[in-house]
Amino acid sequence: MTHTPTERPFVAYPDKRLKTAVPPVTEITEEIRNIWADMVETMDAMPGYGLAGPQIGVMRQLAVVDCSEERGKAVLMANPEVLHASVQLREHEEASPNLPGMSAVISRPRAVTVRFLNVAGEMEERDFVGLWATSVQHQIDHLNGKMYFDNLKPVKRQMFLKKAKKMGAMK
Repeated sequence: MTHTPTERPFVAYPDKRLKTAVPPVTEITEEIRNIWADMVETMDAMPGYGLAGPQIGVMRQLAVVDCSEERGKAVLMANPEVLHASVQLREHEEASPNLPGMSAVISRPRAVTVRFLNVAGEMEERDFVGLWATSVQHQIDHLNGKMYFDNLKPVKRQMFLKKAKKMGAMK
């Protein structure tokens, strides 16, 4: 039976699922491939550069990233982990559909080497640079129960969340 990719709704911050580290995927099944297809559909509809399972209530270590200009080059990852990160940092304004209307400039390593289980069920290592590296790290944070603004210093984070509440971005 063929799966038709479906756009899925986002979990709204501060839902506890967004603050929960999720368990790894043990094998790549048809169900996992279908979830990935839904995730790509949802990411492209945003439009965004990446999506992690918990953002749509899928409590597994699944992420998709596509920073290509033409789209259609999504990297599908299960259990992604950073093996190496560059010393050089890159600043980028990050946001999340889980907290709409809010963003913050976050510094992350400019390049990372990531190991993950790919769509074929094989371990793969891949280098990501620039926006791709930022997005992959952002998704890995989600899988570990972290939001991008958790990378801000405590006072800045407090101010950020206060502003989000005031603007009605938080439920």
